[in-house]
Amino acid sequence: MGFLLVFVGSGIGGMARHGVGLAALKWFGPNFPVGTLAINIVGSFLIGIVAEYWAIKSGLPQPLRLFLTTGIIGGFTTFSTFSLETALLWERGQPWLAAGYVAASLVLSLGALFGGLWVIRILDARGVL
Repeated sequence: MGFLLVFVGSGIGGMARHGVGLAALKWFGPNFPVGTLAINIVGSFLIGIVAEYWAIKSGLPQPLRLFLTTGIIGGFTTFSTFSLETALLWERGQPWLAAGYVAASLVLSLGALFGGLWVIRILDARGVL
């Protein structure tokens, strides 16, 4: 049942992300990724609300939390999960681990992206694609 809840929720979140992206492109143009920035900020805010609400009201059903966090908000943006995990490390008294997580996430993710670009460019240059 959990997979179905995540499936449906992430579809809703993905549609919302697409809608925000299209609206931002229409309103602000393509020169700066306003849509992605807004999605990351709103998603982080929403996951903060849901996580804290569930922490305070611990008797609430876990399937609903899964539908909202991993499903809808996760489908809207995974940056929100990154933000929550960083905050949890910080609040557990592990600021260096939180900082390391942020640094590693940024450096390694950007490195992986450029690595992926490089692989495709090499394959294309060699006529493999």
